Amino acid sequence: MMPQGFRKKKILIVDDELLIRDLLYDYFIGCDYDIAVAECGQRALDLMNKSSFDSAILDIRMPDIDGLELADRMRAADADLPIIFMTGFPSVETAVAAIRKHADDYFIKPFNVKHLHKSVENAMARVTSQASAGRAGGDVS
Repeated sequence: MMPQGFRKKKILIVDDELLIRDLLYDYFIGCDYDIAVAECGQRALDLMNKSSFDSAILDIRMPDIDGLELADRMRAADADLPIIFMTGFPSVETAVAAIRKHADDYFIKPFNVKHLHKSVENAMARVTSQASAGRAGGDVS
């Protein structure tokens, strides 16, 4: 039984490959997260309009909206959303673009899912500590 007021962390997984979506869904559900999956960028945006997320894992190459553009649209809705990119087609250009979009991490497929999990945890912890620091700082007027 969960303590009152406790909410599972919610992760959005976006990849056009069913195998990757299923693998990540199964893994993170097993780690007690609340998971939503989307097969394309537009579906991810639809899900974001209905719910908030604690982190997003985005494939870079997708047929409708690539992950880099999707990250821009997601951050327009939630500037602090931790975003981790994954790609089966790594390049210096996409890695640099991910850095410019303030990615929390960049994974090349195939990757170790435990390393991805650690990266997700670190990204969510960063946002939590920044929010706590903001509240602790108070207003100095």
